[in-house]
Amino acid sequence: MKAVRHTGIAVSDLEQSLHFYCDLLDLKVVKEADEGGEYISKRCSIPEHKANIKTVKLALDDTIVLELIWYEYYHNVLNIKSDIYCTRTCHIAFQVEDVEIEYRRLLNARVEFLSEPQFSPDNYAKVVFCRDPDGIYIELVEVL
Repeated sequence: MKAVRHTGIAVSDLEQSLHFYCDLLDLKVVKEADEGGEYISKRCSIPEHKANIKTVKLALDDTIVLELIWYEYYHNVLNIKSDIYCTRTCHIAFQVEDVEIEYRRLLNARVEFLSEPQFSPDNYAKVVFCRDPDGIYIELVEVL
């Protein structure tokens, strides 16, 4: 392995996800693409006539960190909110300057949180988990 390129997540509503990640978490759109046909069909193992996707790569500090993927024919097929400890559940962690400020700001924007911010046992960080519009866990971490 040479480097981590990005994390890709399938979304049910691209505009809603862009609002969350760009407007609320301040990531920037650096590339958008409409893809389909044989390449996507073979790569994703879906029928070619249903292989239309839109991808949006998002960056933080000039580094692409997320790729939002909207499947035209498959979006919202399996949209299950699971508990954070369930197998196949993942989270994406972002470091922030002040977790309390971000917590209050996002709470005012009606973002769902699991708790109020908590200190880590070693007091190294203050951490809180919330969910994106599709239920993916987002961890906000303030290093103290």
